[in-house]
Amino acid sequence: MSAVALSSAAVVAPRRVSWQKRLSASSRARVARRVVAKATAEAKASPKKHQAEWNSLGSVCAVLGSQWGDEGKGKLVDILAQEYDIVARCQGGANAGHTIYDDEGKKYALHLVPSGILNEKAKCVVGNGVVVHLPGMFNEIDTLEKAGVKIDSSRLVISDRAHMLFDLHKEIDGLREAELSGNKIGTTKRGIGPAYASKATRNGIRVGDVRNPEAFAQKLRTLAADAAARFDDFEYDVDAEIEAYKKYAERITPFIADTVHMINEEHKAGKRVLVEGANATMLDLDFGTYPFVTSSNPSLGGVCSGLGLAPNKFETVIGVAKAYTTRVGAGPYPTELFGELADDLREKGYEYGTTTGRPRRIGWLDVVALNYASAINGFTHLNLTKLDVLSGLPELKIATAYKLGDGTVTNAFPSSIEELEKVECVYETMPGWEEDISEMRDWDELPAGCKAYVEKIEELTGVECRYLGVGPGRDAIVVKP
Repeated sequence: MSAVALSSAAVVAPRRVSWQKRLSASSRARVARRVVAKATAEAKASPKKHQAEWNSLGSVCAVLGSQWGDEGKGKLVDILAQEYDIVARCQGGANAGHTIYDDEGKKYALHLVPSGILNEKAKCVVGNGVVVHLPGMFNEIDTLEKAGVKIDSSRLVISDRAHMLFDLHKEIDGLREAELSGNKIGTTKRGIGPAYASKATRNGIRVGDVRNPEAFAQKLRTLAADAAARFDDFEYDVDAEIEAYKKYAERITPFIADTVHMINEEHKAGKRVLVEGANATMLDLDFGTYPFVTSSNPSLGGVCSGLGLAPNKFETVIGVAKAYTTRVGAGPYPTELFGELADDLREKGYEYGTTTGRPRRIGWLDVVALNYASAINGFTHLNLTKLDVLSGLPELKIATAYKLGDGTVTNAFPSSIEELEKVECVYETMPGWEEDISEMRDWDELPAGCKAYVEKIEELTGVECRYLGVGPGRDAIVVKP
């Protein structure tokens, strides 16, 4: 992409962040833990200064990723989960990863269990749009329980309509990627796509099916036979899997519920519902950079169908966006950066996947993509995260339009992958700021350059950047007045 060469040459990274390169991965992790522990301890000790703000968000609030995932949704969800009665996942599977922290700064990496699990008063819902790998779910539950988190059917419910992901789906995922050779999608190989494919071809198995062992066994045999007929190298011990799921069924049955009825009844009774989005709009199966996308709909439409909540119930839709952009896996990425600047931002922002550990690709903020996501979801607010990572850069760039191969300049996001790979980004350049903002908690404290950057994004998107992430801890957030 010609835009890449243009942007990567435009800014030289300051040497002030290069000390992080000299630290080992374990040392960087220790530094991060100390920072988070300090911040979360301060949050616990301080009064809830933003209580009125959280109360104003209404009875149903969705927090959705607006870019290519990894925007830091888990942090805002972690904060809001303390204020809501129900916290729900609506789509995706264990390919999503949210990192949250308790009041002592202890880190939890969640993949299927909703982030509200640390709020003892909240009920966590895994909705019908999620694909559930039961062994993985149990591993996550066991880890949380060992850490002292209470989990029972009063705290966690799983939709009887949610489809199940089996180890055979993971096997199929790897075989399909191998078939693609040089055109690999770059999936997490966790079986998410094949599980949704089973759902779409109507031979999937739902969580509620484990309550009928005979029917479950027959359905799993049919599913395995279908895969064996498709792939010569497919290997799967279906009898062993059926036997294993007898024990899984005993354990999961108390958690199974009709979540569509439950969540609507709870809403009718005045309970507050927080929806935790997974993945992000630019990975949406319909709206993302297809085929380099996930296998579900992380946009607002997927929230409604993944929980059975009507659109008119949503009072607030918060779009989460990094102050720059990142992407994991293959696919077009118009504002991508390379070289020392990308490396420094990756290290400073700890840009490695929660689920896979893969290094993330780095780029400037792309307002063309952000406006596209906002139009699809109807964002009422933006949560701009990781502003602190940009501290020290002499100048910042924002992509405001694309120049197509024929010379046309557009602010529309193209559907064609071939076209996206050739676009040049039209950038607006702004001065950066030198100050470390990670300890700042009020808008008036922020340096002028930082405020100007935020206000420019508001001007370009038409959506208020209400919540500003300035560091890793739960309290490291500025609410813009």
